[in-house]
Amino acid sequence: MGPRSVPLLPLLLALLGRPDPARAEGCDLQPVTSERPITLSYATSTVPRGCVSNSSMDTGHEVHILSVKWSEVSPVPLMVTVTPRADACGRPAVLILLCTRCSATITSPCSNLIIRTDAHLSPETIRAPNPEPPMVSSEGQLLAWALDTYGGITSYSELQDPRRVQLHLGEDASSPPECVPQEHFNAIQHLETEVFFHGVKGCSRSDAQSTGAAHIIHFQSEPSSSITEVNLSVSCAQNSTGKQILILQSKANFTWFLSSKCNIHLLVSGSYKMTLFPMVFPGMLLPDTEQDLIAKAFEKNYTVIASYSAIPASTHISLEIHEHEMVETPVTTTPIVITQPPDLPHQVLLTLKPWKCTDETMEIVIIRSYLEPIKDVVNITLRDISCQAEKNATHFMLKSPLSHCGTSLEGRGYANNELILSLAKDAVLRSVRVAFKCEIPRELFLRLFPTAAFEAPQTELEINKEAFVQASMRWMDHPADLQLKECWLLAAGREPLLLLQGGEARGAGVAVLEGPPSSHGRKVWRFRFTYTVPEGRHIPFSAILKCKAGLQNDTIFEKVLELTVKDAWRPLNYRGLGLAAVLGITFGAFLIGALLTAVLWYIYSHTRPISKLQPVSSTAPASESSSTNHSIGSTQSTPCSTSSMA
Repeated sequence: MGPRSVPLLPLLLALLGRPDPARAEGCDLQPVTSERPITLSYATSTVPRGCVSNSSMDTGHEVHILSVKWSEVSPVPLMVTVTPRADACGRPAVLILLCTRCSATITSPCSNLIIRTDAHLSPETIRAPNPEPPMVSSEGQLLAWALDTYGGITSYSELQDPRRVQLHLGEDASSPPECVPQEHFNAIQHLETEVFFHGVKGCSRSDAQSTGAAHIIHFQSEPSSSITEVNLSVSCAQNSTGKQILILQSKANFTWFLSSKCNIHLLVSGSYKMTLFPMVFPGMLLPDTEQDLIAKAFEKNYTVIASYSAIPASTHISLEIHEHEMVETPVTTTPIVITQPPDLPHQVLLTLKPWKCTDETMEIVIIRSYLEPIKDVVNITLRDISCQAEKNATHFMLKSPLSHCGTSLEGRGYANNELILSLAKDAVLRSVRVAFKCEIPRELFLRLFPTAAFEAPQTELEINKEAFVQASMRWMDHPADLQLKECWLLAAGREPLLLLQGGEARGAGVAVLEGPPSSHGRKVWRFRFTYTVPEGRHIPFSAILKCKAGLQNDTIFEKVLELTVKDAWRPLNYRGLGLAAVLGITFGAFLIGALLTAVLWYIYSHTRPISKLQPVSSTAPASESSSTNHSIGSTQSTPCSTSSMA
């Protein structure tokens, strides 16, 4: 059997990251004429026809004309807001609004605004003397009537399917003397409007079962357009449960600001930012043709193009997604593992990059509030699901050696793993896998350990006790060429202490230890030393361990580890004092105590009563001298015996 041939075009497109246009075959976009799946409106200042002039400056009013046309009945009343420039309503203004068979609400801070309209006005509309609207049937008749009635025209704008209109009062002396309507007129100086888009198209592949619906917004930006930011407000039906994706195609320099409460996947070109989320997410390169965008949706297994909207560049878009029929798939109670497409969890995590690697560990810290847009995150693990993140009220945290939890070190200078997010919604558990690469810094790492087990590194250096140092580094090219050049211990007020040089111990109490064998380009050096301070010398509060590693070509990597010096035998209150000072303070306290005791005894002994200080008479009988130590009662009880002895 000969070798199987591979179609060249799909292979080349796959290598270039472009979808195969053949995927879009069988999908012929057609205007959606039945119940529309979306309501889309966008802001613009370009009107189908319009003009400005300075012909009203020498008259009693500035005059603004809005001529509204509808392709279909508006679903909501027209909102018109008229605002003065610099909050001044001094000069009277006239608003002529022709909006046949429509309802409108007109608001303005200017009570002297004159309104002439054939629209049905809501009760909220300002009430001023409002003359009858003109009876005209063409644009020419309307402009001629305005000139005859008011002597000039400030602005004229023809609007197609407007939702809202913001009209700014004011006149410009640099405007042309006559108002001559022009096609696609830029009215940005005096008007902003939000218009409905009714050119929605859609399709579906008849040969594929529907697994999801795609909504595509394709920005048709002109080269001269200065718009680089757009605010997109997305809303969905409350009971929306179908699988949907929103594809936003624009120039690469666009930034989308999304406000959405929908459970919908995203594919965005340019970059985007979400409400209540502090960072800008990078988008992806999307094709810029209709067929390629459809093929991209099909590639992601969204076989219904529910809406395709090609709109001009705008600063604000409002998208309302309505509920639509979907082919239901059986509900399973086993977890659904989603690896594609790169939806919101992928975008969030690949932007946060919450992983950090050293040459031997991987640490992941995620602020829980940053996961708020993803919703329903109940657990996070690595590829080995026994490695679960600890969680508290604010964070998910996980730390693992690079040799555990399914981490692979196949790439040069990278550790590869997956974050698995467990999402629980409506009693259905699903998990999202996000593969990532954690860069291992090409730098020297220093760690201090209290024992020869080299476990639980610390930053405390205890005096007169052995400390164990490990220096390590990954160098994928030629790890055998790496050498630990030297290590010093530096402390304020003391001479630098050389611990290691050229791989050999220097100084008393330093010994080189055998390190673990090199693996995956990682080289480890170990040694121990004892930090001693001569008696009577100052003990520093802190010290610095400084090491240098390098190659034979003199490439040097330097690392500094800050340490706290601990003196275990000395009371904490004397920290920082020398031995002589401690002994001096102790002896001084003893001497003061002894002198004070002697003074108090002297005072006591010289202030006793005189009677108690008289000596006993030498002629007194022995019995009399002894009787002075008896109580009064015993002396009185022996008078007869005393006299008989006399």
